[in-house]
Amino acid sequence: MQKWESNFELGNSLTKEQVDFFNAHGVIVFRNFFSPEKVALFIAEIKRVENEWISEKRDKINGIPLKFGKTENGNLTIQRLCFTSLYSEALHELLQDTRLHALLELLNPYEGRIGEKEKDGLVVNNYINTANSSFSQMGWHTDSPRDLFLGQKILPMLNVGIHLDTCLFENGGLRVLPDTHRQNLIKLLFGKKYFIDHNDDAREVGYDIFSGDLTVHDGRLWHRVKQSNLTGEASRRRVMYVPIVTGKYKPKTEKSKTPFYHLFTSRVNR
Repeated sequence: MQKWESNFELGNSLTKEQVDFFNAHGVIVFRNFFSPEKVALFIAEIKRVENEWISEKRDKINGIPLKFGKTENGNLTIQRLCFTSLYSEALHELLQDTRLHALLELLNPYEGRIGEKEKDGLVVNNYINTANSSFSQMGWHTDSPRDLFLGQKILPMLNVGIHLDTCLFENGGLRVLPDTHRQNLIKLLFGKKYFIDHNDDAREVGYDIFSGDLTVHDGRLWHRVKQSNLTGEASRRRVMYVPIVTGKYKPKTEKSKTPFYHLFTSRVNR
């Protein structure tokens, strides 16, 4: 397990070096994507939406279950929100950022789009390592098999993470197996035990991630979130995930059914 460095920054278009790096490894990190002021705005909006949903006693959005936990004080909190931008103008506007749309080039020759109303929409993962937390880590997985559960072939996609908290390499966080986005179908489906396997892998890499950074990984890449060795507020890691998808447009609504794989992952990501 090793730490990789990154000095990439994302403008309104990608450089050849950035495209070549991503194509080679299936992952790339862009520094200083959002300012501290923007990050503070997004955190405030997430808290507002969370409070509204708790007061409304929502347990699903567009068929996708919310993941609940408790704070250190025993208060109810939502640790995984979905379709969040549909309930916040500020979060909706961030998805219009031209720099995000520049990432579509990474899906060439496929035509990509930001899936604001598809998959799980704009997801907010709120990891924290406490006795009351139900979401402190996530086991090894790729994002591709859910296409099979939805009755379609596996299509290229990008998972774009907007990081709201600093998480240094030694404190856990995102881990990936570089180059596995080019693996065959057998290794993609059976290379590891999905979500159950939390073991370190000699091939895995991670980064020092700072508040405001942006990560991009290919949906076929093996990745996980390693549990922090810190506890309480120091372990908090909030990330907004933007799905960039290909294929037929398949928006979800409040009438959408809960996909089977969510019934499984809700039991294992602890």
